[in-house]
Amino acid sequence: MAEIKTERLGGYRRLIEIARDLASTLDLDVLLERIVQAAAEVSGSEAASILLYDDMTQQLYFQVATNLDEPTMRGLVIPLERSIAGWIVTNRKPLRIANAQQDPRLFANVDRLTGHPTQSLLGVPLITKNKIVGVLEALNKEKGKFTDGDESMLSVLGAQAAVAIENARLFQQSDLISEFVHELRTPLASLSTATYLLLRPEISREQQEQITRNIHSETLRLNALASSFLDLARLESGRVQFHKTSFNVADLLYECKDVMNSKADEEKIRIQIETPEKMPMLEADRDKIKQVVLNLLSNAIKYNRPNGSIILRSDFSTEEILIILQDTGIGIPEDALPHLFQKFYRVRENETKVAGTGLGLSICKQIVQGHGGRVEVKSKIGVGTAFTVHLPRGGKLPLRSDPTDKHS
Repeated sequence: MAEIKTERLGGYRRLIEIARDLASTLDLDVLLERIVQAAAEVSGSEAASILLYDDMTQQLYFQVATNLDEPTMRGLVIPLERSIAGWIVTNRKPLRIANAQQDPRLFANVDRLTGHPTQSLLGVPLITKNKIVGVLEALNKEKGKFTDGDESMLSVLGAQAAVAIENARLFQQSDLISEFVHELRTPLASLSTATYLLLRPEISREQQEQITRNIHSETLRLNALASSFLDLARLESGRVQFHKTSFNVADLLYECKDVMNSKADEEKIRIQIETPEKMPMLEADRDKIKQVVLNLLSNAIKYNRPNGSIILRSDFSTEEILIILQDTGIGIPEDALPHLFQKFYRVRENETKVAGTGLGLSICKQIVQGHGGRVEVKSKIGVGTAFTVHLPRGGKLPLRSDPTDKHS
């Protein structure tokens, strides 16, 4: 009995240390990783995972796990009514299961994706200010069964984690919203001035037409800004689920070229495709990778020179597939390169010459990182710019949610 009390006291001391650690970061991804590592540690489990709850859509999203190196599983929707985690959210109570494989609520997709079958499970709701944030689960007790002490420890950690997650979310949202509002001011100011001028009696018909065209242009920019902002917000919050398939990269590149050909022809820019023979198939979310390529192509056209060219090519190594886009454009100043992927960042020299939202490259980076890859850029003023997308060649394919499956 004395040993148990000493062990539990040591556990609570560790929780205090963990609480300090969790309070020290507002980066949501880092925070979630720290929470699941701490959950596995304090509960003596093989693994731990976090599922976040979106109150607006009333959906539960798989977010992070200690035993998962497949980044595209992030955002997988877990049904509330047919899952263990869903039961915990709905009932707002902890749950202990000694034999998860025999529980009808086990969500089979998660086990298949991780490759680690759930034998035993301890889950606690993440609640702060009476608001359900998500579920923290400890999986497969290393010795014996989950105990009252384990449940108590995980519940304390869960309470700390819920507050930390909500604080990180609020900081993330306020930071993004403040940037968005700042970006709205310029087009709104233009629209306000334009509409004021249209009401002036001395404005000529020709001036009215020009102002109307400006209003139309700014309205389109506002629409693009709002759409891009929503895309980025979903990606940053982990609410976008990647659906991986195996596809031919060359086919995708030619498809993107066809989409952008008319825009390239207007600027008298030639797009050339180069792909090696025996190119391996890529396992990724085809639509999302297409979005990346189209964005890079669009930029390469906008920032190119008349009668310029773009080479869009693919390559591969034993571990990666590369998509490279090289243009003959005006180039990017060296001091701007480190900032290119920041939200709303636009190169000062080009800001007034070419319309844009400053969010496209941020979205590209989020999509590529969501696949476990990275984007590199090299540029030389007056020569051109090259973007290289590095993507891992493959792995297990995440499964789409199947309503006929049992749930975890």
